[in-house]
Amino acid sequence: MTDPKRLHLLVEGQSELTVAQELLVDHLREAGWATVTVSVVRTQTSSVTHRGGVSSWAKIRREIQHLLGQKSLTTLTTIFDFYGFPSDAPGVSDRPAGSAELQVEHVEHEIAAAIPDRRFLPNLVLHELESWVFAAADQLSELRGEPELAERLRADCDAAGGPELVNGGAKTAPSKRLLQYCAGYQKVIEGPLAIADLGVVGLKGKCPRFKAWLTKLEEQAKR
Repeated sequence: MTDPKRLHLLVEGQSELTVAQELLVDHLREAGWATVTVSVVRTQTSSVTHRGGVSSWAKIRREIQHLLGQKSLTTLTTIFDFYGFPSDAPGVSDRPAGSAELQVEHVEHEIAAAIPDRRFLPNLVLHELESWVFAAADQLSELRGEPELAERLRADCDAAGGPELVNGGAKTAPSKRLLQYCAGYQKVIEGPLAIADLGVVGLKGKCPRFKAWLTKLEEQAKR
């Protein structure tokens, strides 16, 4: 008898935790994973453990290696933003010229090479989790009761070539735009709610990188 398949999602912060718990865990269990667990990366370990944020690669690597020390784990994957990812992480300083997709794939490849465990599947969200909120433009607009908001978010997506391509500039990243467009925007509440309302199928249809990553996890569950 084979051991039950166990998947763990290591995430960057509270918004990612909520999305993982509300949107992904049940879906992945239905896909065939016996156990799906989630945790937020530890950023400081002392008498008090702080969680959330990724200020250095060393902290992320430490957490990944700790989790991979659990022999019961079948697969470990991540939900971290590509925007603002630590500059000392593998592949960041020598990112190739070209598209954002090419650059994020390069960093993921180098991260995997730095932690050579076949159970580890790095995943960076291009450019950040809020790109999934842009995909959920209609849902966020309805949630806030602001019909014009959906049109503005869709216009940004169309101009960029899709929600995941809304760029990673310090003033124009998806999260920065949402703060400009939405008075009193509550990042850890409104964003995850809109994404959950859009649902897995809707998010797959609008975010190719999300679809590719989730499809890999779905396929692994069936092996």
